[in-house]
Amino acid sequence: IHPDWQFVDVYGMEPELLSMVPRPVCAVLLLFPITEKYETFRTEEEERIKAKGQDVKSSVYFMKQTINNACGTIGLIHAIANNRDKMNFETNSSLKKFLEDSLSMTPEERAKYLETYEAIRVTHESSAHEGQTEAPSIDEKVDLHFIALVNVGGHLYELDGRKPFPINHGETSDDSFLEDAIEVCKKFMERDPEELRFNAIALSAA
Repeated sequence: IHPDWQFVDVYGMEPELLSMVPRPVCAVLLLFPITEKYETFRTEEEERIKAKGQDVKSSVYFMKQTINNACGTIGLIHAIANNRDKMNFETNSSLKKFLEDSLSMTPEERAKYLETYEAIRVTHESSAHEGQTEAPSIDEKVDLHFIALVNVGGHLYELDGRKPFPINHGETSDDSFLEDAIEVCKKFMERDPEELRFNAIALSAA
C-alpha cells in the first residue's frame, strides 16, 4: 500500500497546526500508557455500553487482539481495513489477501487467523527489530498501547483489540474527522494528566 503518514503532535493540537495535515485524514493511531486509571475507566465504559447499548455499523472492520505486543500491527490493520477503498495495494499484497479472506469472519476469528498468517507475522517481527531500542519479547508485559480511530459511515469509531467491541464516539465527517479524533485523544490525556507518554499518527489519503 502507498498511504501518506503524517505525524501529529498531540501536545500542540492547535487548529493552525492541524490545518497543516493533508486532508482527507482516513485514520488516527493513538499510542497511550495503560495505567490503573485507564483500566478502571475501560471496565466502567464496557459495563455502561453493555447496559445501554450503542450503534455500530456492520461495515466496521474490527478484530480482537490475541497476540501479545501486537497492538501496533492490529492498529494498522484496523486503520487500513476500514479505508480499503482509499488504499492502493501492491500486486500480490499479503495484507490485501488477509483482509479479503477475513471480511466475513467474526472479530475472534480474525484474531485467530492473524495468529497463523505467516506473512504478516514475519513483517511485524522484522519491523519491530528495526527500531532503535530492543523489541519486547512476545510474552513481555508492556504498558503502552495502540488504538485506531476511524471514520466509517459518518461515525467516529475507536477500535481497540483489547475491548470486546468498537466504541462509537459519535458523528463525524471527512472535513472534521481529524479534529474530532483529536478531541477523543484529549480525553485519554485528561484521564491521566500526570502522564506524558501520548503520541498520535494521522493517515492521510492525500
